[in-house]
Amino acid sequence: MKTTATVLRSMGHTFPFAETEPLERTELELDAPGPGELLVRVRAAGLCHSDLSVVTGKRPRVMPMAIGHEAAGEVLETGSADSPFHTGDHVVLAFVPACGECEFCRQGRPALCEAGAIANSEGALLGGHHRMHDADGIEVHHHLGVSAFSDHIVVSEKSAVVVPDDLPYEIAALFGCAVLTGAGAMLNTAAEALPADSVGIFGLGGVGLAALIAARSQGASEIVAVDRVPAKLDLALELGATIVINASEGDVPARIKEATGGGVEVAVETVGHEAVLAEAYAATRRGGMTVTAGLPHPDSELKIPALSLVAEERTLKGSYLGSCIPARDIPRFIEMYRAGHLPVDRLLSHRLTPDQINEGFDRLASGEAVRQVVLF
Repeated sequence: MKTTATVLRSMGHTFPFAETEPLERTELELDAPGPGELLVRVRAAGLCHSDLSVVTGKRPRVMPMAIGHEAAGEVLETGSADSPFHTGDHVVLAFVPACGECEFCRQGRPALCEAGAIANSEGALLGGHHRMHDADGIEVHHHLGVSAFSDHIVVSEKSAVVVPDDLPYEIAALFGCAVLTGAGAMLNTAAEALPADSVGIFGLGGVGLAALIAARSQGASEIVAVDRVPAKLDLALELGATIVINASEGDVPARIKEATGGGVEVAVETVGHEAVLAEAYAATRRGGMTVTAGLPHPDSELKIPALSLVAEERTLKGSYLGSCIPARDIPRFIEMYRAGHLPVDRLLSHRLTPDQINEGFDRLASGEAVRQVVLF
């Protein structure tokens, strides 16, 4: 069948993307789903810095690639007769397809799935297949097993989680990355440090604000929110932050230590820059935990005082996919949203049409947007 996808043919582009138009809407051939795969009609897809990082070349991927990784849609066809999925199921897609058989999957750590990591690095589905081709038969790679900015996609069943039919697609899409990554970083990766009275959030995009509302749901009495965009600081206050700090004004760690009496118990960094991570670590108090969910350039290096890890009993942890088990955590986070504990809808700042994606990435790069969702 035919699908219209958003294809990136080369990396290293600079904005304004609305003028250079690195992302092209183009018609592709889409193979039928094979065993263990699904044909999904995409209904909503979110724009994320992980997508932007591919466009700029900060996160190198194989080209050409049908971009996008945060999505919700409807199952149209299953590739296996005994599939646990059914036509008409509403699904949220996770960006790490977990095989369920490797050492990490058996340990309950599917974000570290070895087969999933290989497939994602190769731009393939979990089974190693490429289901998208251009008119000349050239393979177009899948972005993190999803390729969200496409009308129709084929995905591994291991990428999909069934969600309630009455959950709006534009809200459901956010659970595929922003909420999994941000809320998961707080509720899963930092779980051993909870409950924490004081929490710091560095970076107030969709992931950072998801971490903030998760911290609020756990009863943190002091939440410090850090960003350079005043409008995001204002939104953070509305969502439960008690202290906001403009990162462009002065020594951030010193200001946090002064405001909190020594630093925060848990700091979550979502920017993906080594300098911001160093600030988050410096703003964490003795005995505290610093969690990083951002993705810096592969060549970036972090420098911290090594002695502090021992002498101050500090913890520094990485968080990928929010240390989530998507089949467990997406339904859990949806229930928290419905109960009013995770106001995920407040993260949605813009609704776009597919032909506005380049413009949307300009908005994302400038810091203007929180989470933009493309409606199909």
